[in-house]
Amino acid sequence: MNKKQLLAKEIEDIPEAILEEVLDFVQFLKSKRNQEKLETTLLSESSLKKDWLSTEDDEAWEHL
Repeated sequence: MNKKQLLAKEIEDIPEAILEEVLDFVQFLKSKRNQEKLETTLLSESSLKKDWLSTEDDEAWEHL
């Protein structure tokens, strides 16, 4: 049984009153992961900007 199946089985056994909290936690984890990806992207952009925004690079791609 994979992790999604195990999680689905556990959720089926959870009392209805706790399901909203479980849903909130899952949404929090997804949001946190998306935020971490965004932060990584923004940090990468500043370090790579010097290579991307060069005159030589613009000239090389100008004719394509």
